[in-house]
Amino acid sequence: MNFCSDNVTGVCPEIMAALAAANQEAAMPYGADECTQRLEAKFSELFEREVAVFPVATGSAANSLALSVLTPPYGAIYCHEESHINVDECGAPEFYTAGAKLVTLKGTDCQIHPSDLAAILDKSGAGVVHRVQPAAASITQSTEAGTVYLPEQIAEIADVARAHNLYLHVDGARFANAVASLDCSPADLTWRSGADVLCFGATKNGAMAAEAVIFFKPELAQTFRFRRKRSGHLFSKMRFLSAQLEAYITDDLWLKNAARANTMATKLAREFVNLPLVKLLHPVEANELFLELPENVINGVLADGFKFYRWQGESSNTVRIVTAFDTKEEDVNALIESVKRHCL
Repeated sequence: MNFCSDNVTGVCPEIMAALAAANQEAAMPYGADECTQRLEAKFSELFEREVAVFPVATGSAANSLALSVLTPPYGAIYCHEESHINVDECGAPEFYTAGAKLVTLKGTDCQIHPSDLAAILDKSGAGVVHRVQPAAASITQSTEAGTVYLPEQIAEIADVARAHNLYLHVDGARFANAVASLDCSPADLTWRSGADVLCFGATKNGAMAAEAVIFFKPELAQTFRFRRKRSGHLFSKMRFLSAQLEAYITDDLWLKNAARANTMATKLAREFVNLPLVKLLHPVEANELFLELPENVINGVLADGFKFYRWQGESSNTVRIVTAFDTKEEDVNALIESVKRHCL
């Protein structure tokens, strides 16, 4: 009954079967295999335009390498103060960009607001030799608070970015959850709204270890293959990453998995919102819940065998609960009953 993260899950059966099939015979290395060669056509169909696709194994590599293409060493990347690239990647974006600066913004529910971005860019010192130069904006979809950007919200941010000659990067570790939540097309949530690059996550949603960096302007990707190799992320047996990604987007597996996770989170939220001692801190729009609970309730639920993170340190009463593609409904029901029992 582990609700710590969607990273605690195993591999979904369809992706494991694809890995087993990829293991049956020899294939050319370093992305020259047939599976990897099929990815660009398949992702281009999914996103309804020509894209350049690069498999990598981790979200940190995807984000950091993508940003290294968009940002010079003297550049600035504008992101939410709680974004994964700022809080959870151990300086990797700064490392792979050879020194670019992350400039953080506040914003409710971990979302950047266009007016705030415009205000900070208006005073950024573009063209001033003493200042880092604005280069990229980065948003997370779905966000670190479990909320989602609507297409029109992304478009407003993209308009500000374009007005200041910035590229727009999307950290899509839980992109599937956002698409499933909004029931719109992947294109509507990315390039049609002004995104230039998407880090398309699969690991949290059923893959073993697979992410894809997707450039909606293939000309931006000219140096990416060299950056990926230099960073140690060009796999010799690339087919095992590509097989995961191909299976993931076949027959809408990625959306089915995400919809299941979202449904379980929505069920929890629906039950928790009316409990007297439970405070939901953000709207539940994907597969994450952030709750404020009394200490005795936290301890009681932990003693009942459930696992989750205290989100702001061991003394915090804020907890994060995450559902996944394989979360069992009986575990969700049991968690609801445990919280109710300790609250009432």
